[in-house]
Amino acid sequence: MTRFSLSRWLGILIKEFIQLRRDRLTFGMIVGIPILQLLLFGFAINADPKHLPTAVVMAEPGPAARAFVAAMENSGYFDVRGRVSEDQAAQALARGEVQFVVSFPPGFQRDLVRGRPVAIAVEADATDPLATGGAVAVLNQLGGELFARDLPGRRVDARAPVELHVLRRYNPEGITAYNIVPGLLGVILTLTMVLMTGLAMTRERERGTFENLLATPATPFEVITGKLVPYVLIGLVQVILVLLAARWVFDVPMLGSIPLLFGVVLIFIVANLVLGITFSSIARNQLQAMQMTFFFFLPSMLLSGFMFPFQGMPEWAQALGSLLPLTHFLVLVRGILLKASGAALLWPSIWPILLFTVVVLAVGLRTFRRTLD
Repeated sequence: MTRFSLSRWLGILIKEFIQLRRDRLTFGMIVGIPILQLLLFGFAINADPKHLPTAVVMAEPGPAARAFVAAMENSGYFDVRGRVSEDQAAQALARGEVQFVVSFPPGFQRDLVRGRPVAIAVEADATDPLATGGAVAVLNQLGGELFARDLPGRRVDARAPVELHVLRRYNPEGITAYNIVPGLLGVILTLTMVLMTGLAMTRERERGTFENLLATPATPFEVITGKLVPYVLIGLVQVILVLLAARWVFDVPMLGSIPLLFGVVLIFIVANLVLGITFSSIARNQLQAMQMTFFFFLPSMLLSGFMFPFQGMPEWAQALGSLLPLTHFLVLVRGILLKASGAALLWPSIWPILLFTVVVLAVGLRTFRRTLD
């Protein structure tokens, strides 16, 4: 029996470190992924979102209404974007630009001083129930705490000076599946499309068939698009399966245009496929392609608004999330299914995905040409 040799063991150990140094991409993933997780979970993720964008509708501005708005901002849960009309507020809520619309009725100041019943209407975008729960609870306390101090003669022990009429739009019952299941459509497509195409060209290289591809007169654009089309069809099959399950298993409402939904899905699929092809042209083997895929998938999951409310993240995290196609796709798919939004309202979330596709495609074509040379 061969005895343990410390010199042989050290030789193998040193050889492994040398191999890791040569494979810089793998070493970067080993170090980078834990650091990325630490930063995202430590700084960007917030289960109790604050500074939520809010629009205010004031029929008759007065000291009481302004005091209430100031108290909302001081609570830290609301970021008042300004006063708007009712039509502007409805459009902003439908586009997802604001999370809340707070409306003060005519005569609010007069009725409050005279002791008459007063009510504030609050419309909340409840497509993500987690984003509204804490803020609504704070609103329920503001009226009593604020006006009980300013109106000491008012009997607030029997009834609060101000009543809130909260209308949870698009998901009145706060069903989590209405938010999660449409989001899963984007998550599944992101993982499968990027991963499958990320392995496509590296598989050719490892099996030795890549040289045959180089010997053909096909241009880089022809090769890339030829590899994309089969996966587009696979992605559409996945979409159909998810939508059937969403409708018949989870009873998710589908209020918008299904053709528009498939058009948006097609744009999103192409964006992810182009990214996967770009990864495959950069990676040297399938392992590196998988590592690059998961390095992209992790921030997509955490910063897109799928797992945690997007509006509750810090501004720098929202800026990073806005660069990811999944962030905009979640707005699109939830807007179509739950809000019945049209193409005009969805365009602000469509063009970033198109721009992402063009930029990544240009990088992929340039990298692939370098590989051909």
